[in-house]
Amino acid sequence: MTPTTIRELAHRRNDGLDIRLLWNSATNEVTVALHDNKTGDGFEVAVGPDERALDVFHHPFAYAAVREAARERRQLARAA
Repeated sequence: MTPTTIRELAHRRNDGLDIRLLWNSATNEVTVALHDNKTGDGFEVAVGPDERALDVFHHPFAYAAVREAARERRQLARAA
């Protein structure tokens, strides 16, 4: 049996949102996972090397928006 490599470091609930701070010990990656219990939607945001994990944990929508904007800029640059 393979040991679980994902560990929950923090968890909070607010207005139907479950937000979890997760650490993958095999890859040493940290992510924030958000699940909306009202709609069933959710997403994950990777914590970058120069970012504070707790900042991403407390503001996952802001970090997700920044990631999406950067992804869109890269796509536009490739298309040009």
